[in-house]
Amino acid sequence: MFQEVLSAVIAAVVGLAVVTGAAARVVRQYERGVVFRFGRLREGIRTPGLTMIVPVLDRLRKVNMQIVTMPVPAQEGITRDNVTVRVDAVVYFKVVDPASAIIEVEDYRFAVSQMAQTSLRSIIGKSDLDDLLSNREMLNQGLELMIDSPAVGWGVQIDRVEIKDVSLPETMKRSMARQAEADRERRARVINADAELQASKKLAEAAAVMQDQPAALQLRLLQTVVAVAAEKNSTLVLPFPVELLRFLERATPPDPTAPDTPAAVAPPPVLPAPESETPTTVDGSPKP
Repeated sequence: MFQEVLSAVIAAVVGLAVVTGAAARVVRQYERGVVFRFGRLREGIRTPGLTMIVPVLDRLRKVNMQIVTMPVPAQEGITRDNVTVRVDAVVYFKVVDPASAIIEVEDYRFAVSQMAQTSLRSIIGKSDLDDLLSNREMLNQGLELMIDSPAVGWGVQIDRVEIKDVSLPETMKRSMARQAEADRERRARVINADAELQASKKLAEAAAVMQDQPAALQLRLLQTVVAVAAEKNSTLVLPFPVELLRFLERATPPDPTAPDTPAAVAPPPVLPAPESETPTTVDGSPKP
């Protein structure tokens, strides 16, 4: 009798352990549990930790609550200014309502992926090329709103959307490079012209000073000679202006020991020859 009772107790304990093992479930910290009984949703979301369900009758579905990083495949489209581009992006989203994510949509990951692709194509068609290249922050916000609007009913919240890369055709890249080069050249010419204008003003002021002080011109000439003489691989031909010679002549004092130069003697004047006194006849012929 005692053995039969002991066997029954052991069988009951083993059966209870089996039932408990079949009913026990562990929900991790980053997960939430949704329980279905005979296909109907049970009230309440199972929180992280150990939870119990009715074996055979209940079925537990775990939903990941972490932020999901989903790359959006590159989409090719035509911008508003008729330029063919290829754009890819990345979407960051998370589940905020596990029951809606399981019931309202068959596969919320696939649904978010398809919605992101269609929204990205729509953004490409509504934007200009310059906006895609330089104004991505505004496009990211618009893309986030377009994806988040239907995702709210699925229990999914779009955390962030980023456009990663914009691929352009090679012809467009060359055109943009030529445009940038032309703009750089234009700015360089403007800077050179501004420099020439400032230099011409300074040269005009320097010319006015040299006009008032002729010696400044001679000093500038000597400075130029010194600068050119530093290059020893060239021959320097230096013309002396008359003003320099006159300046040196005025600056040199006369030598008192030098003999005076005799004055030049003027040649005697040439007198006309006297008229001949040869006697003549009445008709003017010489008299014999």
